[in-house]
Amino acid sequence: MNYIGLSIPVFFILIGIELAYSLYRKRKLYRLNDSLTNLSLGVGQQVTGVFMKGALFAGYLFIYEHWRVASLPSTWWVWVLLFLGVDFFYYWFHRMSHEVNALWAGHIVHHQSEEYNLSVALRQSWFQSAFSWVFYLPLAFAGFEPIMFLTISSFNTLYQFWIHTRTIGRMGPLEWVFNTPSHHRVHHGSNPKYIDKNHAGSLIIWDRMFGTFKEEDEEPVYGITTQLKSWNPVWANLHYWQELVNIAAHSRSLMDKLKVFLAPPGWQPAELGGMQYPKEIDLTTYRPYDLDRLRQHHAYTLLVFIIGLGAGIWLLAFEAVLPFWPKLFVGIVAIWAIMNVGGMLEARPWIIGSEYGRILLPLVLYMLFRPEAMTTLHVVALGVASVVQFVWFARVVRRLRKEALV
Repeated sequence: MNYIGLSIPVFFILIGIELAYSLYRKRKLYRLNDSLTNLSLGVGQQVTGVFMKGALFAGYLFIYEHWRVASLPSTWWVWVLLFLGVDFFYYWFHRMSHEVNALWAGHIVHHQSEEYNLSVALRQSWFQSAFSWVFYLPLAFAGFEPIMFLTISSFNTLYQFWIHTRTIGRMGPLEWVFNTPSHHRVHHGSNPKYIDKNHAGSLIIWDRMFGTFKEEDEEPVYGITTQLKSWNPVWANLHYWQELVNIAAHSRSLMDKLKVFLAPPGWQPAELGGMQYPKEIDLTTYRPYDLDRLRQHHAYTLLVFIIGLGAGIWLLAFEAVLPFWPKLFVGIVAIWAIMNVGGMLEARPWIIGSEYGRILLPLVLYMLFRPEAMTTLHVVALGVASVVQFVWFARVVRRLRKEALV
């Protein structure tokens, strides 16, 4: 059972409550452009996960079926041991994701937001699961049943949703054992003293044991040390890979080219300047990235996001019964929509052709394949929806061109 997929409505309800609370208390905890990017990355992570999770889980399943050293029963104490095991290996996966460049290239997505609210919890890498599963293989060797493992790991992930908030302060004695909003705010800080601290999932005890714990002294500056400066979810997943490839290409020795991907973030060979350590943040000059060139047409941007979100939710709901090609088509619709959301916020020149293409894609596919499941009513609804979007977006484009934004 996809517990995370089932929790999506709860996520949005809680985000709505936090947003309402922030408005009531007159605290600016959300920005539309940042939040839409966070949510778009969450949609993309769930969509790509539909096509990846079966292959990745196969590794755990194969080891459990062929090489496990025991067959552990489904008793309460085994569940407790598995919870501790999953949380322990999550700590090491998370820590290594901050200490090895190739792993950080996947995990960096989660840290790019310069806000800290519940929508940030949904800002996830699309490719991180390609390597995270390896860290949990000792549990398969030990004999923890695969469905039990999936259940515990899902709830370990769900636990971490609520700690992405600035509305909850210190929590007294719970701070000694559990990961809390205060501890996790530190983890998302880009201040040098906060970097690579508090890697916990559910329990903070691992950070205390292995020397990576840090108390929250002051409100962190959130984000990464070099601002992403983009609302494009595709670029958010790829930008650090491009940076690593560029450094490797300019490195002289083969050993240094390899080391770029295995060294900690900031490492460069001596001829390129050597290790680059994070700098202190000057709060008098620091400004979060806030480009938003489509403020007068936010309603259209939200419509496109809702289309992407709806396609993603529909895919999650029916992934078990859909053939591969329909799943791939719906996945493309979802990714294309959320990519265009970022392009519209930044008014990128490519957005005009891309958005018109997205609007026309369903009609083109219908004309090519004529699916029998579509009734006349479906076709009429599809046509009307496409026309409405086409006309509405044409008005947006006129405004962008009038103001010389594209």
